[in-house]
Amino acid sequence: MANTYRWAPLVSALALLGLLTACGDGGDSASAPETLPGTAAPATSDGTTATPSDEPTPTPTSSTPSPAAGTATGDGGTRCHTSELEATLGRNDPGAGQENFPLILTNTSSRTCTVHGYPGAAFVDASGKQLGPDPKRTPGTATTVKLAPGQNTWSGITFANPEISGARTANPDALLVTPPDERDPLKISWSAGEVPVSGNESTVFITVFDRGPGA
Repeated sequence: MANTYRWAPLVSALALLGLLTACGDGGDSASAPETLPGTAAPATSDGTTATPSDEPTPTPTSSTPSPAAGTATGDGGTRCHTSELEATLGRNDPGAGQENFPLILTNTSSRTCTVHGYPGAAFVDASGKQLGPDPKRTPGTATTVKLAPGQNTWSGITFANPEISGARTANPDALLVTPPDERDPLKISWSAGEVPVSGNESTVFITVFDRGPGA
């Protein structure tokens, strides 16, 4: 996999949209760092991989990532389905008080398919209970990413470093990622430490899928 990913611009939490679903288009005291509008790209991806399995998928008690609420893209016949994708968490590339991870989807099928929009995402504990609210979507323009077999696409997940922000935290067991317009999530084991779940500067942001180096 190539060593660079372009990060979509991030804006302040006041400009963000509502709770995240997998969609085709679509505090506490001071001393917290300012949430910056940009993030840096990770150097490599060395995270774990998730693939669909026959084991039951943990169901968050809050809100499970769900399919699109709506705007048709015209690519229904070519859309990548969960069973055709592999999910990887790339290496963190921290900067300016923020933690930045790429969520990478790779087409493992034998056909060309497309990804368009935002993923659904939820941190969960070992019992499948969701930790914290759904990430919020960073405004961005969705483009249809065509993936030939073996090609990939990525979405960025970003949050303020809890040690700096003072947010209350939890240590997830996994991250559930639902491809756009799909219902079934992919489960990625989370070994990247604590994430903010409530309080000051606790919002987690996620970006629209962009082209990976192989797309």
